[in-house]
Amino acid sequence: MRCAAVDLGTNTARLLIGDLDSGRLSTICIEREIVRLGGGFTDSAGLSESAQKRALICMKRFSAIMKEHEVRLVRASATSAVRDAVNGPFFVEKVLKETGIKLVVIDGELEGKLTLKGVISGIDSVHDSMVVVDVGGGSTEFTIAEHGVIVYVVSLPLGVVRLTEGFILPDAMSERITGILDGFKSDISSVGVSIKPDSVMIATAGTATTLAAIKMEMTDYDYRRVNNLVISRREIAEIYERLLPLNPRDRLKIPGLESGREDLIIAGILILLHAMDSLGFTSIKVSDYGLLEGLALAGEELCIG
Repeated sequence: MRCAAVDLGTNTARLLIGDLDSGRLSTICIEREIVRLGGGFTDSAGLSESAQKRALICMKRFSAIMKEHEVRLVRASATSAVRDAVNGPFFVEKVLKETGIKLVVIDGELEGKLTLKGVISGIDSVHDSMVVVDVGGGSTEFTIAEHGVIVYVVSLPLGVVRLTEGFILPDAMSERITGILDGFKSDISSVGVSIKPDSVMIATAGTATTLAAIKMEMTDYDYRRVNNLVISRREIAEIYERLLPLNPRDRLKIPGLESGREDLIIAGILILLHAMDSLGFTSIKVSDYGLLEGLALAGEELCIG
């Protein structure tokens, strides 16, 4: 069956079109666009008019691509920015009316579950113990799994767009991140969940894949080289120290850093570094697969006709 998955995140919108056969996905094309849906977000007004406009233009483009490929099944999700916005339901209706795409606003727990499904579909080895961290624009999901089965999943209010727009200095971002991570560690301890010494941290989404691209000085992004790449904490810290003194425009001169992430990458790296330190990891394995692939492979978790 020709299917499509749409992941409308707080920063990036992505489209995957592929063929599903007996639970296996053959990818035909992938599109992505940084729309920054969470840009200008406020508690009182929700999604800004300009952000909605950017997202709608992108969704119309995605809809045209799906028609071109004669897609029969669409699974589309909206995450942190839309689920937290007072005008989120209005925006979802607007997308449906103007593009025909029916967005399902998923909670953080389902987002974590679907992300794990997607990661496993592309990983070179399903490790006995894994911690999957999905650093997004509005939230960060942590999924702890044993032998591919979830034992704990949580969505934390840490996102690169909100951190970047809410805090000016990296020290202030770090204070916010460490405070939330301390609460996370207390929570998993209180329910008897422990991260085993042989656990592997799998990092997915834009921050992790950008770090991989920068490490390899990749001018043309190649998901095959990025997927399953291992990056040490030392290498991540070196990239951070290299980027921090530069203004956003000069950061774009660094091979591997795509336009639209030049101001957000600092917050993303800080989330990953503090997460590694807090949970005791000295390296991450990067996954180019994640929520998008999880949506395409979803069964009863998310059914959209």
